[in-house]
Amino acid sequence: MVAYLKLMRFHKPVGIALLWLPTAWALWLANNAHPPAKLVMLFLLGTIFMRAAGCVVNDIADRNIDKHVKRTSMRPLTSGQIGLRAATVLLIVLLMAACLIVLQLPIACFYYALLALPVTLIYPFCKRFFQAPQLMLGIAFSMSIPMVYSASGKSVDFNMALLMLICLLWTMSYDTMYAMVDRDDDLKIGVKSTAVLLAEFDSLALLLLQGIFHTLWLALAYQAKFTVWFFGFWFIAGLWLIYQQKLVKSREREACFKAFNLNIGYGTLMWIALMAH
Repeated sequence: MVAYLKLMRFHKPVGIALLWLPTAWALWLANNAHPPAKLVMLFLLGTIFMRAAGCVVNDIADRNIDKHVKRTSMRPLTSGQIGLRAATVLLIVLLMAACLIVLQLPIACFYYALLALPVTLIYPFCKRFFQAPQLMLGIAFSMSIPMVYSASGKSVDFNMALLMLICLLWTMSYDTMYAMVDRDDDLKIGVKSTAVLLAEFDSLALLLLQGIFHTLWLALAYQAKFTVWFFGFWFIAGLWLIYQQKLVKSREREACFKAFNLNIGYGTLMWIALMAH
């Protein structure tokens, strides 16, 4: 049982939080900071199931790669604690559970989920042929936003599009930090990532990404007529990004991993900002 929990990364809830936070942003934005409790619970459960499914499909795809990477060499599938067939059955169960959640939402949510599913399944394989797999992850993690809007009875609008773009760029930035942790191993085995692609320009690219998505929050705030409370939390979140920049400039594994984890704080601060708007 412990091996299955590890396969789904339940012992590392950071991934669940990073998938949940953009969903929470959308819930509070689309519902004027007062989302229905039932909707929050459904999307939270959906987040947990889909994050777990994403981890399983990732480990299935990388089972022959993970053994060559220091950080992933002891994962349950690559270390032989769980077989491929058992992992596949678990993936199907998780996807069915997520489907049951989606079926309780408006039909448009089901269509959005159908669009998101192939992206989720393809993403783990992108690192073999695509120089920027973090872009695919950003698309996958942004797909909950139109689902939230549809479930909230709201149509696609400029605010939703801005929020999706913010989520896309934010996801690319923190997953680049994550890829910087494994860059030395990835270079040896030929795995592609934005960290490998950007090389010595990694911290500059991160600075640009962070500057763009953090500024886009101001455009969203102007469009939605947020109160001064939002800007206070936005400013504090900006300090969070500055500290991340300080960490990643060293390019040390531990520092980059710490910078990655700090994105939980950034996302939470922006969630609080939306609560207070």
